[in-house]
Amino acid sequence: MTLQEFFTEHPQVALAFSGGADSSYLLWAGLRWAERLGIYYVKSPFQPEFEYRDALRLAGELGAELTVLEADPLADPQVAANPQNRCYYCKKVIMSTIKAAASRDGFALVIDGTNASDDISDRPGYRALGEEGVLSPLRLCAITKAQLREASREAGLFTWDKPAYACLATRVPTGETITREKLAAIEAGEDALFRMGFTDFRLRTKNGAAKLQFVAGQHEKAEARLDEIRAALRPRYSEVSLDPIPRERSK
Repeated sequence: MTLQEFFTEHPQVALAFSGGADSSYLLWAGLRWAERLGIYYVKSPFQPEFEYRDALRLAGELGAELTVLEADPLADPQVAANPQNRCYYCKKVIMSTIKAAASRDGFALVIDGTNASDDISDRPGYRALGEEGVLSPLRLCAITKAQLREASREAGLFTWDKPAYACLATRVPTGETITREKLAAIEAGEDALFRMGFTDFRLRTKNGAAKLQFVAGQHEKAEARLDEIRAALRPRYSEVSLDPIPRERSK
């Protein structure tokens, strides 16, 4: 099945849009082939502000009307407790919010950007998608991350090479309670690193300390600028260290 065939079979759908490379390509395809496409972005403490800005930018560039919804996954104690399957409970909150809005707008089906390269065996949130009746066209059409990036580049989408960016809650170790304050500190810390020119990294936090993970090409730069990095992050973290093992580049 091709994406065009998917949208022929499902001509009216609501898209759970994140502003990342996957859902951005799906947005482009839906605008091209769907009869009617609703586009929904959920703002929450788990999503950094730059993702919201990117979502607004792409929707504007494509002339699409974006519906922005508010949700607070932390209101669910099972999310705040941060168990191993936290993503399952969080995804239920996000998708139920989108489904409710989409239903009011006359959409019976919600789709998301899970692609054929995603390892669903390690994604508790994928089970929530199935329970909520959400379809993943990129996966159903066997479109990989590499393929959608190339197709996005050809389509002129600025998101074609955007690094994957997991939600802020993934920076907090399993079992440690997630709070708004921790998420805000992580976002502010990563914003500081972005402003210093780093582009592919993670700020992991545990008990008030921060451990930074950079890809190989940026790890050496981070080592050389460690004092500067510590000065930028120290107002929020008692200790700042570099993970000696570079992280894999985001796909």
